[in-house]
Amino acid sequence: MTFYAFYGAIEQGLVYGLMALGVYITFRVLDFPDLTVDGSLPLGAAVCSVCITSGWNPYLALLPAMLAGFLAGMVTGLLTTKLRILHLLASILTMTALYSINIRVMGGRPNIALIRQPTVFGPFEHLSLPPFVSSNLLFGLIVLMVILLLIWLMRTEFGQALLATGDNPKMISSLGVNTHFTIVVGVGISNALVALSGALVAQNQGAADVSMGVGTIVAGLASIVVGETIFNSRKLQLRIISVVLGSIIYRLAIALALGVHIGEFSFTPSDLNLITASLVVLALVMPRLKAALRSKKKVEHAEH
Repeated sequence: MTFYAFYGAIEQGLVYGLMALGVYITFRVLDFPDLTVDGSLPLGAAVCSVCITSGWNPYLALLPAMLAGFLAGMVTGLLTTKLRILHLLASILTMTALYSINIRVMGGRPNIALIRQPTVFGPFEHLSLPPFVSSNLLFGLIVLMVILLLIWLMRTEFGQALLATGDNPKMISSLGVNTHFTIVVGVGISNALVALSGALVAQNQGAADVSMGVGTIVAGLASIVVGETIFNSRKLQLRIISVVLGSIIYRLAIALALGVHIGEFSFTPSDLNLITASLVVLALVMPRLKAALRSKKKVEHAEH
């Protein structure tokens, strides 16, 4: 792996770590399988890009992008809670609808370029830092702020309601908590973070594309599983941090895999989904293998 590939993997790990945090809220906190993220990531990119090309400040453009993602998540939550559509199907319906909405947001085009447009990296240009350093610094600061906000949120009354709704919805309902409201807002917050990630990715890549969200949910789950497997902890704060670290490790693993050359064989970017699936399977199987080895050692030790 080259020096630039290493920094590029960390950069992607940080910016997509925001997306992984959003996925963590639905899959781990709310126990709500949500595929809306495949549509809300390009939605955030599209809204942010349109705002920037319309003369908005690139930092202020992040806010309507997050709001759009929040509304997309709310639609999924309302379809599930009010119309009683299965959460997986509801999220697929929203994701499908967002494909058309994203094209309409971008003026009927499948993509929109941000060439020669101001971006969030503008203030860092005066620091005379290399681009890869300034982007990692900015993404690191944003991720740190989001992590601190999530930790604070989970300590609030609403955050405790989120955790309880995911653990035991019947019990928390009997205590007078409106689980429908909790689910709708929770899924909205999740997709707001995913849209924020998409907005930053668009500014970093210089364009928003309607297909940039393909495979988002798989990458998010891979980051969560890798982080939980390596940094196994019961503390909520550490679990939140492990999601971002898992995202970075996941991107580094992909960068390493893409650099593998065995004779005439080598991985290409088209093998990304295959590599991701393999990493997730490996991360899921590792704890069981470790447990099996431990039990085998205990048996051997008892026999001796």
